[in-house]
Amino acid sequence: MITKEKMRLDLKWSTRQRLQYIEIKAWYTGVVTRSDVARAFGLSDPAATKDLKLYGDLAPGNLVYHHGVFGFVPAEGFSAVFADLAPAAVLPVIAANLAVANGPYGDEHIYGLATASLPLPARLPGAQTLAQITRAIHGRRKLAVSYRSLSEQGSTGGRIVEPHTLVNTGLRWHVRAYNAASCDFRDFVLSRVVAAECLDDAAESSAEYDEDWVETVSLRLAPHAGLDAARRASLLLDYGAAGEVIEVAVRRALLGYVLQRLNVDTTPDHSLNPSAYQLILLNRDEIEPFAAWAFR
Repeated sequence: MITKEKMRLDLKWSTRQRLQYIEIKAWYTGVVTRSDVARAFGLSDPAATKDLKLYGDLAPGNLVYHHGVFGFVPAEGFSAVFADLAPAAVLPVIAANLAVANGPYGDEHIYGLATASLPLPARLPGAQTLAQITRAIHGRRKLAVSYRSLSEQGSTGGRIVEPHTLVNTGLRWHVRAYNAASCDFRDFVLSRVVAAECLDDAAESSAEYDEDWVETVSLRLAPHAGLDAARRASLLLDYGAAGEVIEVAVRRALLGYVLQRLNVDTTPDHSLNPSAYQLILLNRDEIEPFAAWAFR
């Protein structure tokens, strides 16, 4: 006998993506229609109807048809079957206007939700340069780069690196790589890579040898003492703190970037303006050795 669970497991990947879209759209906008599914994936109306029927067969009782909106709405006992509905997973998908598997169709918001982001400078290399970097990561090969380092008075020096991970700090992208010249792992800002060539030589180092990448520590943060009690309480709620301390597990290699992004007051006496630096670091002695450049 073919069970519903086996039917779920046997689904093609593309079908599963459409069912995920149905779930996200229904839960976060309150309704999903045949035209929603058709527009998001470039389907015909009959094909979209088929997907909605399949969803109903595999997740019975999750959605109910509502004549007033000509679509399906979440039932009272709705429970996700195909999608991760956690805000951290869903918001990037909605912001990118993606239907999980496909790109956006036209200028319409396929989730029906307007979003916006800061118009920050891209700070990225050209497509050819980036492709050489990503091919080296994927193929675990060495990479020859010409890199303009701020610490070397703007000179463009050639070096051999072994990249293992691309990192988005929210303000810029960099690549984490082993630097053969200095025999250590470093961050190379993508926009400062003037040229790159993926070599045939296999990389000898990988992420598993990068101790600062592998090891994690806990940032222990608290609302700035210069804020009044109401604002401190709001911050604790904002960051989902269970008590008076906000704890964030971070790779050691990323500690400085997290401190920057969260505008943490890293001064010994917490002397910065609390309106601009709303958080303070409680375990400075533990963190500073791994991110000294981010401390004041």
